[in-house]
Amino acid sequence: MEIGDKIPEVLGIDAEGNEIKAADYAGRKLVIYFYPKDNTPGCTAEACSLAAGHNELLAAGYAVIGVSKDSAASHKKFSEKHSLPFPLIADTDLTLNKAFGVWQMKKMCGRECMGTVRTTFLIDEDGRVTDIITKVNTKDAANQILSMVK
Repeated sequence: MEIGDKIPEVLGIDAEGNEIKAADYAGRKLVIYFYPKDNTPGCTAEACSLAAGHNELLAAGYAVIGVSKDSAASHKKFSEKHSLPFPLIADTDLTLNKAFGVWQMKKMCGRECMGTVRTTFLIDEDGRVTDIITKVNTKDAANQILSMVK
């Protein structure tokens, strides 16, 4: 996915089992953030930062959706534990990860393996990518986004 590309219509299933579609956000701006795994330090810091800045993001016109390959059950626990006010998509078959180009070869502990590269996409009211953040500041993710859109 590159700047100017239109996001897929079907985004996936959230922790509650609801299908999330781009049409659900028609006419609204959107933050879609991809993260590797629920309940890990960086991913928790990022989710909590976005939760803490959620009202400011909404005021700036942005809804938020998180995506990882974790199951809906894992997302439900993670979301409840941290009181996340936005949906988390369970991309267990990696459809969305691959569509957005974030499922890539990564180096971890000296080994190479496929995984989700932490990336945030800003989407306009027409469902097109306007910005891509590849160097996500997990502890200050909301402010990083807000500084770009204000």
